[in-house]
Amino acid sequence: MNKILIYFLLGTLGTMSCSSKSNETKEKNQQEDSLFSTTEAPALPVAFLPLDSLPFYPDARVELNTPLGNQVFKPGKVPFEFNIKNFSQSVTAASSQRFAMILNGGEPEYYTAPIFQRELTLGTYRSVAFLLDSNGIALKNFGNYVDRDFLVGDSRPFPYSAEPYLAINLPRNEQILPFGEDLILDFLVLGGDLELDGLKVNVWVNAYQTTLNQVTPIRVTHLPIGDYRVKLQLVRKDDKELEGPFSSSTKTIYVR
Repeated sequence: MNKILIYFLLGTLGTMSCSSKSNETKEKNQQEDSLFSTTEAPALPVAFLPLDSLPFYPDARVELNTPLGNQVFKPGKVPFEFNIKNFSQSVTAASSQRFAMILNGGEPEYYTAPIFQRELTLGTYRSVAFLLDSNGIALKNFGNYVDRDFLVGDSRPFPYSAEPYLAINLPRNEQILPFGEDLILDFLVLGGDLELDGLKVNVWVNAYQTTLNQVTPIRVTHLPIGDYRVKLQLVRKDDKELEGPFSSSTKTIYVR
């Protein structure tokens, strides 16, 4: 009986010793983990900032020779003929994009040559063409852009309106923006002046919002991964909406 009791006490002490060592090991590992663990940094706030280092081409001109104002074309291939002056842009390759054109507030198409054709169906069209800098930003001095209305087929001209309107260069609809890159918003105001005409541009990127009082490209920083509805709206200072068909534009972009 004494031997059995001795063996039982030894076994109990061994078990207690192993348990104690196991607890010590766990505590040591937890202490080491706390020393080397990293805390995830809080997300930086989304900000609207002006785009820096914009080139300036006050003497550059883009002229539209064809179509003429309210000229009528048959449905099919419609010719466009531009004349670009005082704008070398240090073009080093024939493929360099020098200007863009937007029809009826749609997506801009970029061109390398001033003469081309577009396949168009019956309708009334407003074209806006503008020169681009080497980074694809629209030039904004008077003469850097031109607009013109024309008709395809048996269509009616746009009702006369003296109200200004928008042309959106960036972003592109359905654009995929790599996470960490800035979203660039670039636009023109045609037929008016923000300051002289008492206008402003309201901007929404989902719930993020700002108001612009100058026609200048901006960058939106620190957007989280997700899907975004980008809206630009030209309004009066009192937030009264304009009646023209091209006073606002909405695009969808994805941050991935």
